[in-house]
Amino acid sequence: MTEQHKARVFSIANQKGGVGKTTTAVNLATAVSSLKKKVLLIDLDAQGNATVSLGLSRQGKTHNAYTVLTGQDSIQSSVVETKIPYLYVLPSSKELLGLDIELSNIENPQFYLKNALNMPELDFDYVFIDCPPAVGLLTINALVASNAVIVPIQCEYLALEGVADLIKTIERVKKNFNPGLDLHGVLLTMFDSRSRLSTSVSEDVRRFFGEKVYEAFIPRNVRIPEAPSHGKPVLLYDWKCTGSQAYIRLAAEFLKREKELLKNGQK
Repeated sequence: MTEQHKARVFSIANQKGGVGKTTTAVNLATAVSSLKKKVLLIDLDAQGNATVSLGLSRQGKTHNAYTVLTGQDSIQSSVVETKIPYLYVLPSSKELLGLDIELSNIENPQFYLKNALNMPELDFDYVFIDCPPAVGLLTINALVASNAVIVPIQCEYLALEGVADLIKTIERVKKNFNPGLDLHGVLLTMFDSRSRLSTSVSEDVRRFFGEKVYEAFIPRNVRIPEAPSHGKPVLLYDWKCTGSQAYIRLAAEFLKREKELLKNGQK
C-alpha cells in the first residue's frame, strides 16, 4: 500500500452470533472481487468459518492470523490465494482463542493488526475483517485497524440486543484509538417477507439507524447455509438464487457509498 493507493479496511462485526456475519464477510468480499477489485478477507474468528467457506482448510496453515498478530509473520507472507480471482484470505487459527490473554500483557496490544496492515508492499483495494462474536482484543484490533464497520442484524426477536453495546464500543475505539472510524452501514439479514416479525424488526432497525441501513437486505434462502458445506460462497454455489442476488445488490450499494465518500472527500 502506498499513500496514493491504500486499502480501505472494514470490520464486519456483531457481538451476537448467528446473525450472518461470516456469510456477509465471505459473500461481500466475493462480490466486490468479481468487479476486479483486489480484496483481502481476514478471518479473525477462531472457528475459521470464513476460511472453510472459501474451500480452504485451517489445518496445516503455519502462516495465519495468529502468527501475524503475534508478530511471527507478515500479512504479505501469510495471505492465501483463493480459487476466486482477485480474492485473497488471511486464514484463521484455533490458537486465536487464547490470543486475548497473550496480548493483554503487551504494550498497546490493540494496534497489532493495524501495524501489520501498514506495510507498503500490501496492495489491496479493500480489506474485510470477519470479527469473532465477542468484543475482546481481536475485535478491538479489527476496529482500530478499520476505516469503517459493517453491522449485520438478523430480522428476528431481540435483533437489537447487544447492538447498542457494539455501537458504544465503536464510539470508544473512535475516541481513544481511531478517530477516523465510522459506521459504514447496517445490513438486515435473514429477512422473511412472509413474516410480520421480519417486517417489524426491519422497520425498527431503519427507524433507529436511519440512512445507515443498506437498502439491500439478505433474505432467508436455503442456498446460503448450504454453500459453505461445498467450500464455496453462495455466489459460486448458485449465483441465480435470491441470496446471491441480494449480495450482488449489497456489493453495488457498498461501492456506491464508497464512491460518494470519495466524492465528498471523506475517505
